Amino acid sequence: MANKEYHVNKNTEYVLMNKSKLFLTLMVSVLIGAYGCSSSSMMDDSSSPSMMPSIEPKPVTEANPPSPDPRVGLKAGLFDAEEASWNLNMLSQTPPPEDFVGVTNSDLAFKGNYAFQGNYNGVIVWDVSNPRSPELVVDYLCPASQSDVSVYGNLLFVSGEGLGGRLDCGTEGVQETVSEERLRGIRIFDITDVKQPKYVSNVQTCRGSHTHSVLKDPEDDENVYIYVSGSAPVRPNEELPGCSAAMPDEDPNSALFRIEVIKVPLDNPEEAAIVNSPRIFENLTAAPTHGMAPADKAALEKAKEEGAFTAEIFGQERVIPGRYVRMILSNVAQQRAGEGAEPTAADSAYLRENIQMMVDQQFGIGGDEEDDRGPNQCHDITLYPEIGLAGGACEGYGLLLDITDPVNPKRVDAVADSNFSYWHSATFSNDGSKVLFTDEWGGGGQPKCRETDPYEWGANALFTINENNKMEFESYYKLPAPQTSEENCVAHNGSLIPVPGREIMVQSWYQGGISVFDWTDTSNPVEIAFHDRGPVDSTRMANGGSWSVYWYNGMIINSEIARGLDIFELEANPLLTQNEIDAANTVTLDYLNAQGQPMFEWPTTYALAKAYVDQLDRDGEMSASEISALRSGIAKAEKSSGSEKSALLAELADGIDGSASTKAGKLAETLRDLASM
Repeated sequence: MANKEYHVNKNTEYVLMNKSKLFLTLMVSVLIGAYGCSSSSMMDDSSSPSMMPSIEPKPVTEANPPSPDPRVGLKAGLFDAEEASWNLNMLSQTPPPEDFVGVTNSDLAFKGNYAFQGNYNGVIVWDVSNPRSPELVVDYLCPASQSDVSVYGNLLFVSGEGLGGRLDCGTEGVQETVSEERLRGIRIFDITDVKQPKYVSNVQTCRGSHTHSVLKDPEDDENVYIYVSGSAPVRPNEELPGCSAAMPDEDPNSALFRIEVIKVPLDNPEEAAIVNSPRIFENLTAAPTHGMAPADKAALEKAKEEGAFTAEIFGQERVIPGRYVRMILSNVAQQRAGEGAEPTAADSAYLRENIQMMVDQQFGIGGDEEDDRGPNQCHDITLYPEIGLAGGACEGYGLLLDITDPVNPKRVDAVADSNFSYWHSATFSNDGSKVLFTDEWGGGGQPKCRETDPYEWGANALFTINENNKMEFESYYKLPAPQTSEENCVAHNGSLIPVPGREIMVQSWYQGGISVFDWTDTSNPVEIAFHDRGPVDSTRMANGGSWSVYWYNGMIINSEIARGLDIFELEANPLLTQNEIDAANTVTLDYLNAQGQPMFEWPTTYALAKAYVDQLDRDGEMSASEISALRSGIAKAEKSSGSEKSALLAELADGIDGSASTKAGKLAETLRDLASM
C-alpha cells in the first residue's frame, strides 16, 4: 500500500509540474501579448496589495483559536451575560415578546424575509430583512410542546406533543386524562397573510409530534409529505380511536416502532391525513450504551445518600426531580386517605418501593420483552430529496432511509455506537457522500460539556456513505470549550453553510453556545468560529442557550431558548476568506426547514472563482506565483468587458483545465462560464 501511494503521489506531482509550466506560459502570453501596452501595469499589479486577499488563507489544520479560551469563565446573566466571540459578528439580539418571555424558544423555519420561531407558547414571526433590527410581525399564542415549525408555500406546520396542547389554541391546558379537546400531532396554518395566520386543520397522531419533517417530492407538485416523529407514551384509545401500546407482534396496528407519513394536498390542506405508518425499525436490537460520566456517578451517589428518589430511565439510573416526587407523593396520599391528605412516612416508603414501576408506565416501557428491541421512534429525520435519502436519528441508532417513494420510506442502513446515548439529528454533506449525526446525551437539560466528560459522549459522529449506501464511521467532533455544571450543554441542531468546495457547519450546543466547524476532512473536523454567553444563572441550572442555529441567505440565525433571537454574520479570517463568504452569500433560498436539507447550487460569479483560488492557495495546490497570476488575471477580467474579458478568462481556464486537482477543475469551469456571459 505504501509503494502504491508513493507512485500515485509522484505521478500527480509530475502532472502538476507540467501543468504549472503550461500555466505560466499561457499567463505570460495573456499578460504580455493579448493586452499590449497594458501588460506592464498588469504585471506590476500582480504583486500589489490590491491583488492579494486582505487576509491570507491558511489550512484549517493551522487554526489558531484564542488562548486561553474566552468561553471559559464567562459572567452569568439572563439578558446581561458576558459574551465571547471568534470569527462571528453579532448583528442583533432581540428579546422575546411579552407573552413568550420565560417560555422555551424552540426551532426555526424560514420563508422569504421571515423567520418563524417556535415557542412552547406558540409561534413568533420575525421580519429579518434588516438583520441588524429584526421586526416582530406577529406573536401567535397557541401553546404546545415543542411547537417545532416548518413552512412550505403558504402553509405553516407546527408540532404538538405534550398533554396540555388544545385544539382551540387555548391557554388553559387540558386537565383530563382523556379529552376530546387535546391536540397531539400536527397543526396546519395558512400564512398567505403572514400577519394573520389562519388555523385550517390538524392531524392527530397516537404519540403526538415531538418533531416533524416536510418532504417536497421533486416528482409531485400537488402535495407535500410530513414525516412525524413522536416519542411520548401512546394516548388512550378512548381519546384517539385506533391507538394501541401493545407490541407489534401482539397488535399489528400498534403505535410503537413506526413513524407517520402525512399527505398534505397543497390546494386542500384541510384534507391532510396519515397515509402510511412505516415500520422502519424492523429487526433492530437494543443498541450498546455507555455508563455514567464520572461527575454524574459522584452526583448520583451523593443524592442517594441524601435520600433522593431514583429510577432507571432509558437504561440509566437518574435522580427524580423533587417537584415530581412531591406531586407523586401527594397523589399517593390522596389515594390512601382522600382529598387534602398529607403524605406520611409510609407513603414515602411506598413510593420508594414502587417508583420504578410508575416511571416505566409514564414512559411507556413495556417490560422485559422489550429490552432486546431496538428503537421504537425517531427523534429527527433529515430529508434530502435531491439525493433520495434521509438521515434518521432514532434514539439508539442512526438510520439511512431511501425516500424516493415518499409514502414508503425504506431503511437501507443502520449504525449504532456505544459512545452515543440518544441519536438526535442528522446533516448531509452537499454532495450526499457524508453524513453527520448528533448525540443529545442527557436530553438537552443536563451539563454534558464538563471538563471531565468524555470527548466522544454528547458529540457528533461523522460518517462517509459508500456507493452501496452504507455508512462508514470516520471521527467525532465535540465543542472544544468546557462548560460549567450550571450549563446544559450537548450537541444539538445546526446546518451547512454553503461555502463551495467545503463542508462547513454551524451548530447549537445549548448553553455551550454556537460552534462553526469545518468537516471537509471527516477524519479531522476543526472549529473555525464560535459565540458563547455565560450561564443564565451561576448558582443553579436554568433553562437557556442555543436551541438551533442555521445559515439562511447570508445570515446566521440563532433561536436562544431564553433570550430570544440572535443574528450573526461570518467574519473573514485565514480559515474562511471574504471571497468564500461572498460566494456562500450568492446562494439564495426561497425557504428553509430544520429537517429539510436543500442542495446548494452556486451561480456563476467572480466571487465563486476567487473563492476557488483562495482554496487552491490554502491547500497548497499551486505555487505562490501561479496564485498571484490567477488573482491578477481575474481582477483584470472583472474590470474588462466584451471580447477582452472573454479572451482573458478563456486563456486562464485553458491554463489550468485538466489539472489533477478537482478544485482547479471547478475553477476552470467557472472561468469558462464567466467568459461566456
